[in-house]
Amino acid sequence: MPIKYDGCYEIDYTAERLRGCGSWGAYVAIFTQSPNPMHRYNVTSKQRVRADHLFATEAEAQEQAADAAQALVESRQRKFVTGA
Repeated sequence: MPIKYDGCYEIDYTAERLRGCGSWGAYVAIFTQSPNPMHRYNVTSKQRVRADHLFATEAEAQEQAADAAQALVESRQRKFVTGA
């Protein structure tokens, strides 16, 4: 499972083969730090992104998951900076 860090966010993104069709799905989970170094807060539970799209390759699904995760983090940062 690839992991990226963006500020205080840990972004876990992955591709998983979908049952029954042989295509791939893109998945994202986002975490942030907690006061306890052995724990992290789950900001966004693992969820499928672009659920309306089946990806032909694992790499394509991971790329879409990474893009979706980045958009979620940017949206969250805007929300807390601007209050919108």
